[in-house]
Amino acid sequence: MVQNTTSTQLRRGVIGPCILVLLSTGPRFGLQLVRELDAVGGLLTSQGTVYPLLNRLHDGGLVTSHWEVDKGERPRRYYRITDAGRAEAETFRGDWEHFSHSVSTLLTHLTPATTESETN
Repeated sequence: MVQNTTSTQLRRGVIGPCILVLLSTGPRFGLQLVRELDAVGGLLTSQGTVYPLLNRLHDGGLVTSHWEVDKGERPRRYYRITDAGRAEAETFRGDWEHFSHSVSTLLTHLTPATTESETN
């Protein structure tokens, strides 16, 4: 079976910024982030990719975390975006808008038939 490496690379490149965008609306615990990313479809191939990424975002100063224990529930680690993370999320929004528009334009205007006729 051949894996779609392009799709995997795209996912890896956008999951971190998408987590920051989610956190920009309020703190969340890890499983909550996994569920929200999974709900939009196509972003997650595995839940296990989120937790190491959250650690990298934390190490990079883009998020902070703290543990909360509610009575009768297990402890949950909540993540909150920092000012640096908020700036990164805003930069991503602008970059993504430009990038996705460029790719959509290319895909819309350049079909396989166009490329074949131009190369012959």
